[in-house]
Amino acid sequence: MKTIRVRVKPNARACALEQMADGTWLARVKSPPVEGKANEELVSLLAEHFAVRKAQISIKSGASGRMKLVQIQD
Repeated sequence: MKTIRVRVKPNARACALEQMADGTWLARVKSPPVEGKANEELVSLLAEHFAVRKAQISIKSGASGRMKLVQIQD
């Protein structure tokens, strides 16, 4: 199990995930930050990148902000 810090940029033109120099991840998602749509797309993006199921990813803190702590179970 690992925990990563993710900075989310909603309303992006394309979905992308990249690791920054300080170890945090930058996630660009197309969805707007309304009714949890951006969080759902973030979970899908992380699941695809780390090759795990969506159920293995949970947002531990920052669900309503741009900086999130995300836990990924192996």
